[in-house]
Amino acid sequence: MSTPIVSVKNVTKTFDAGKGMFAKKTKVHAVNDISFNIMPGETFSLVGESGCGKSTTGRLIDHLLIPDTGEIWFDGKKISKLSQNEMRPLRSDVQMIFQDPYGSLNPRIKVQDLIGEPLLIHTNLSAGERLKKVYELLEVVGLSAAHGERYPHEFSGGQRQRIGIARALTVHPKLIIADEPVSALDVSIQAQVLNLLQQLQKDFNLTYLFISHDLSVVEMISDKIAVMYLGTIVETAPKKDLYAHPMHPYTRSLLSAVPIPDPAKKKERTLLKGDLPSTTNLPAGCLFHTRCPYCQEKCIKERPETQEIGEGHFVKCHYPICNEEGKNV
Repeated sequence: MSTPIVSVKNVTKTFDAGKGMFAKKTKVHAVNDISFNIMPGETFSLVGESGCGKSTTGRLIDHLLIPDTGEIWFDGKKISKLSQNEMRPLRSDVQMIFQDPYGSLNPRIKVQDLIGEPLLIHTNLSAGERLKKVYELLEVVGLSAAHGERYPHEFSGGQRQRIGIARALTVHPKLIIADEPVSALDVSIQAQVLNLLQQLQKDFNLTYLFISHDLSVVEMISDKIAVMYLGTIVETAPKKDLYAHPMHPYTRSLLSAVPIPDPAKKKERTLLKGDLPSTTNLPAGCLFHTRCPYCQEKCIKERPETQEIGEGHFVKCHYPICNEEGKNV
């Protein structure tokens, strides 16, 4: 079995809240004791509703944030406590694709200079060599060399995202963190960008951490999926297993909300009652027990441990396989 390119072990991250002279000092619990591995060449997806800690997890792996506790390993090296200077040589190995393609591009700089900037920082190539590389990357992502002379505002949303992808590829990274890369695009453009990402993964042997709230998008591109709720990972499984046999009640609820293209077919919805608990005051026991239809006394009192149900299928639940009456089957 190959060694993981990314290994996250019991990572926790909180942020201070309530700043001000008279404000009550509290902490926002963004990430709560998460663990997972990403293998080389695979697409590992994080899914969950807004505010569950997906983007914070991506920033922790990219070392834009430092975890409070736990360890993060990248390519066999522990990076969770590295300084910025110590992390700089590894920056070229981890690149990001952002949710808003226009917000991530400087509107005053030509596209060829935007894409070539990582080459200026991380390589010793001459100006001519950098420009040649930029033109090659523009062709790779479906644009032309002539587009390099334009500015970001002259492109559509899908073209801007292609520019962002080209910039992420300049220094041949080992890992690309794609944070909601298609959520701001039209459905037809989403498919084009996802197909491009899959083709680039084959051509350049890339590894993706794909962050999304859209389960239909995740199903198209993923090899393995982790479902997050309130800063913790409640279920991790290969794509086929997760969609065919979801074990956690929260995962079942998310999957039941995915629309079916055929209006003649009916789909049973699993509706969650109540509101999402506050991240500044997490519930005792299982974090999901306040909304779980199968909640029992043990769920209220004890925090569940992650257990392996099948090969590569992990669930953080006391009663992972429940029937409609809330009993184990």
